[in-house]
Amino acid sequence: MIFFGVDRISEYRGILTGRVALLTAPSGRTSGNRSTIAVLQECCDLVLLLAPEHGVRGDKAAGALFADETDEDSGLPVRSLYTKESKRLSAETLEKFDTLVYDIADVGCRYYTFISTLKFCIADCARAGKRLVVLDRPNPLGDRVEGGVLQDAVSSFVGCHSLPVCYGLTCGELALMLNQELHAGCDLHVVPCAGLARHMTFRDWGLPWVMPSMGIPRYETALLYPGTCLIEGTNCSEGRGTADPFAIIGAPFIKAEAFCTAFNALHCPGVVATPVYFTPTASKHQGILCGGIHLHILDEALVKPVELGVTLLDLLRTLYPADFRLLPPHQAGGRPFLSLLAGHRDFENPGWRPEEILRRYEEESSNFRRRKAPFEIYPTEC
Repeated sequence: MIFFGVDRISEYRGILTGRVALLTAPSGRTSGNRSTIAVLQECCDLVLLLAPEHGVRGDKAAGALFADETDEDSGLPVRSLYTKESKRLSAETLEKFDTLVYDIADVGCRYYTFISTLKFCIADCARAGKRLVVLDRPNPLGDRVEGGVLQDAVSSFVGCHSLPVCYGLTCGELALMLNQELHAGCDLHVVPCAGLARHMTFRDWGLPWVMPSMGIPRYETALLYPGTCLIEGTNCSEGRGTADPFAIIGAPFIKAEAFCTAFNALHCPGVVATPVYFTPTASKHQGILCGGIHLHILDEALVKPVELGVTLLDLLRTLYPADFRLLPPHQAGGRPFLSLLAGHRDFENPGWRPEEILRRYEEESSNFRRRKAPFEIYPTEC
């Protein structure tokens, strides 16, 4: 069993100086299943909660903007970092604390907006001379590195730094990388996990899966998400509003049996599909019957989720050229959402070739492994 950074807070109590703010989410819990909010209320002067996407308690829908509020359970004021106006720490918010504590689990994937919030906090705390303490948590995907590195031209809140899709770092290690590569000079402290080795995935933790958001209900979802989230940038359903988001893929124009047969004939490593019909209760195609596939992981060591996502995009455009399309940009003059997710604009070109894209991904991932090595704080083996 491993221990999270929050489990070791008593060893590091001395760095929680002055008035403390906590940026957290429902995943902010000890290995013994206590809320980080409750833990900090007992050991420091916790005066403020900061809420990323989904809110401190996870009661906000994906992409839903929300205002400041009061947390009923703790009685603490909550400042939203997910508003229409800004996702940054305002000067007014920065004046309310001396030390900011970050304790959020993510999924080791560049699309997850929590890491964009972390990047902003590093820059904003550095500018205001505030201390930032990251209570580290393991990456559920372990040391997995896969996908192409984000290109600056498509930088956004779902892709904030030059990372591959799967970046193989804990949130604490990522914070160290961001602080150095941004030349931020933040007064950054990482409270490390105990008993963690680089190769470990969620299977090795000996702990229950706590959803980082409602869209990732299982570890298997987190493993598929780096690939099937790409479908979110198209007019096909990525499974939101179903019992198995990011494992169920389909659209109203798809016939399940034929699509499933075509997919399984590709023999994607570690994955098999069964045909499915579904009617999403929320999000894309809400209330409309869709046909598609339900993905099942047979061998997680063989699964290549980003390659799987590119393969699905290629199959969909090949089988359904009259119906399949990319979603338009969210705003005039912007890039298609698929480009923001992918981290490049190749999918905007109708003639893109999967083998060329995947070959580039492999080279960029290999280069990133060398780049991230100086920031690794956990051994290969315990």
